[in-house]
Amino acid sequence: MKIKKTVSFALWTSFYITLITSIFLFLIHNYFINIAFKLSTIILFISTIFVVTYIVSQFRLERFIYQRIKKIYNSVSLLDSSDLSKTSITSDIDILSKEVQKFAKIKQLQIRNLNRRESYRREFLGNVSHELKTPLFTVQGYLLTLTDGAIDDKKITKKYLERANKGVERLISIVKDLDLISKLESDDLNLNKQPFNIIEVVQGVFDLLEMKAKKRNISLFLNKRYEYPIMVFGDIERIEQVLTNLIVNSIKYGKIGGATIISAEHFKKDKILVKVADNGEGIKKEHQKRLFERFYRVDQSRSREQGGSGLGLSIVKHIVEAHNEQIFIESELKKGSEFSFTLEKVEKI
Repeated sequence: MKIKKTVSFALWTSFYITLITSIFLFLIHNYFINIAFKLSTIILFISTIFVVTYIVSQFRLERFIYQRIKKIYNSVSLLDSSDLSKTSITSDIDILSKEVQKFAKIKQLQIRNLNRRESYRREFLGNVSHELKTPLFTVQGYLLTLTDGAIDDKKITKKYLERANKGVERLISIVKDLDLISKLESDDLNLNKQPFNIIEVVQGVFDLLEMKAKKRNISLFLNKRYEYPIMVFGDIERIEQVLTNLIVNSIKYGKIGGATIISAEHFKKDKILVKVADNGEGIKKEHQKRLFERFYRVDQSRSREQGGSGLGLSIVKHIVEAHNEQIFIESELKKGSEFSFTLEKVEKI
């Protein structure tokens, strides 16, 4: 049977102490035998033995603990024994236990994050596959019908080619949005920041989306008449894209005959808060945390009917965060939603 590690440790420690004590006694016997043992000599002897015993025990205990812990580090692939050298060795078991628990919690958190990322990666790949597959199959179906003989009917040919073209346009939209998100995530998108009037940009987006809003009888408003410019600092093209995506969403999911209202107000000391509010369907609380995830849809069937790449809100969040700003959402079911984001305010000269 193998000798227990603690027994081996105790035996070797006792051996070292006995050896050192024997050497010390040998020196006293040979060099101090003729000297009367006074009280001071005895005290010195006892003190010396105590100090030597303490030093040997402490050193041995620290080495013992270090070697045991190092083996644990080496036996677990996620632990790196080089991390051990960065922390001091202690013989206090309570402190040691707390350090190990702290380290274990950090590693558990890292494992959970890795698992979450892996789960997110699988979900993302599945979503991309599904989003690309739907328009691809649609286009393929129309083209196969035409090649099977329907191409001889000019009316059907025109209708099917138009539908196939819509499928291709959706594919292009998804690819463009994915490319933009990848650039935003890799910090590969250079922002051309400059001062601009946010109210002027809002009016431009209103003009762009006027026809889309009319189809659902939705009115686009500013919350009041702005007599003076509201100057902010950012990439005007990207902020226009943020407003476009938010307003398009408010039109898609807004109440028919309702309204979308935009406002810009002072927020804190050096920020402007831009709000996009509608009186549409609203969003349940359990969905609000995931709204900015890529391809996440509150209502799968309704969302696909409305079209789009499913990446609009994710792009909005990335652009706002690329400006080092914040985005917020407030929504109540059946009463409407309000998306808002901050921009750096430009002080008047």
